[in-house]
Amino acid sequence: VQLQESGPGLVKPSQTLSLTCSVSGGSITTYDYYWTWIRQPPGKGLEWMGNIAHSGSTYYSPSLKSRTSISRDTSSNQFTLQMSSVTPEDTAVYYCVRHSGSSYELDYWGKGTLVTVSS
Repeated sequence: VQLQESGPGLVKPSQTLSLTCSVSGGSITTYDYYWTWIRQPPGKGLEWMGNIAHSGSTYYSPSLKSRTSISRDTSSNQFTLQMSSVTPEDTAVYYCVRHSGSSYELDYWGKGTLVTVSS
């Protein structure tokens, strides 16, 4: 399984960040997998943002829920992250990750993409 993030590397404050994760080698509709977004601000730890399940159900971090949306395109085997009203504190490396429900592991990761929020 391979995951690849894509999207703009620079976003202006107050705008919406949008990233897409393209998945190959496995279907995003396969039972018991959760397709996840995780980010890491410079010099800080990893932060779980949310995921979309094989069923299409979504789950979000409470701290980000009000401005985060995760959706999917099953025909393209992609899932997307949108985050509104970004600030410089949202500058981070964003990773798309597969979470196995059976093993509880984050077993496949994209390489990550740096998104900088700056005017």
